[in-house]
Amino acid sequence: MFSIRRIYDDTIPVNRAAIAEVSEIFKSQFPDAPLSDDAKLVDKLHNPFDHGFRTILYVAQNASRKVSGFATLLHEPTIGFTYLEYMAIGKATPGRGIGAALYERLRDESVSLGAKGLFFECLPEDKDRCADAAIRKQNAARMKFYEAYGALPITNTKYELAVPSGTDDSLPHLMYDDLDTNQPLRAKLLRQVVRAVLERKYADICPPSYIEEVLASIQADPVALRPFRYVGEKPAHRLATGSEKESIAIVINDKHDIHHIRERGYVESPVRISVIKDELMKSGFFETIPVTEYSMDRILAVHDAGLVSFLEAACAAAPEKKSVYPYVFPIRNATRPPKDLSVRAGYYCIDTFTPINRNAFPAAKRAVDATLTAADLVLGGRRIAYSLVRPPGHHAERKTFGGFCYFCNAGIAAQHLSQHGKVAILDIDYHHGNGQQDIFYARRDVFTISIHGDPDFAYPYFTGFAEETGEAEGEGYNLNIVLPEQQDGRQYRVALATTIEAIKNF
Repeated sequence: MFSIRRIYDDTIPVNRAAIAEVSEIFKSQFPDAPLSDDAKLVDKLHNPFDHGFRTILYVAQNASRKVSGFATLLHEPTIGFTYLEYMAIGKATPGRGIGAALYERLRDESVSLGAKGLFFECLPEDKDRCADAAIRKQNAARMKFYEAYGALPITNTKYELAVPSGTDDSLPHLMYDDLDTNQPLRAKLLRQVVRAVLERKYADICPPSYIEEVLASIQADPVALRPFRYVGEKPAHRLATGSEKESIAIVINDKHDIHHIRERGYVESPVRISVIKDELMKSGFFETIPVTEYSMDRILAVHDAGLVSFLEAACAAAPEKKSVYPYVFPIRNATRPPKDLSVRAGYYCIDTFTPINRNAFPAAKRAVDATLTAADLVLGGRRIAYSLVRPPGHHAERKTFGGFCYFCNAGIAAQHLSQHGKVAILDIDYHHGNGQQDIFYARRDVFTISIHGDPDFAYPYFTGFAEETGEAEGEGYNLNIVLPEQQDGRQYRVALATTIEAIKNF
């Protein structure tokens, strides 16, 4: 069994390992290809505009995540086409449907991108253009494979014309896959495609005069394609085994509902989870992943040990089915906290409405577990993972809790992820994310951003001002976008665009 996965970049270790395996397959299967094509792969993923195409990388991996094959697809969004640059299977694992699954995925990707066609090169299998019988047999097998998807060589052009500095007269056919649209290939589109390919991909070997000669040869409209040789007629589109599209992972706190405060005025209720989950599941995009349990070490890496031990002990000691609320705030003498746990609540809490009860600690711990599960899914190669949890967390600072928040879920996950690279937190809640701001305020590896109502009128009132930008090494790595009470969609989109640009720069 194998799965097909898209590699977006080399940010996480599992992607770096996969790219290294792709490099080994590339060198073994394309020994005559320019070394720069392999060496520049990571740069192509990061900087598409520097290379004239957007590069999309897919890998086939077995259950142990060993890469058994790969394909790179070039996307030209302005003209509107895709180009299969390389596709190869490791020599140790030939066949087994991997090539079909990869090509199916590239076709599906091309359709989703709105491509007018998928183009690529295929070496000739005719005797007059390929003298070696063994190579002809290999080329014919490839041509038969692509014909099974309706892809055919383009004829009556000079695309196969030898380049002036070249020594090989057996240049490849340019192939065209209409992606099951049954649309004829128009000459205008083909000229645009050929110019883009020759000027951007082959600029070092194709002089302008050669390119113009090839373009001038594209006259017939629609463009002629070679008749089917191997499959008889154009086949129907079929989905290859293993080419299912990746879903979005969703991890739900399966113990959130034990923390159900039925007292008047408590708005952070279990219905929030069920309403969000039901709407998301209607889309068909999500796959539910069970929660993994983590040690307390992950929480203690972010929160003060005194706060954590207090919450655990105070929740366990709370009366059955009742809540205790802070009502004394002994901030004048930090060295002498009250002995009574119910009175000590105000030593750690920033407000009078966040309750202590039997289930608060286990529910909050499980919310952390769910969030860390989602973080590890991303580290494992998932593109998107969504953690749907309560109690929430963004008001929990390093030494305090409040705002219905006990542990800073996003902050704990960010700390975990920061061991592998830079992390950004974008908080779009109506209230300021004071928790993550406090935790990372003097750090530059985690960029904290919050879009929220002005603390002059919105909770928590004492933090979230625009001039709070970080301190020490963290100076410039905290961004507060403060919004007026009256807001419309346009204003909000401007604020959101500002944060996205800041994250890109980071």
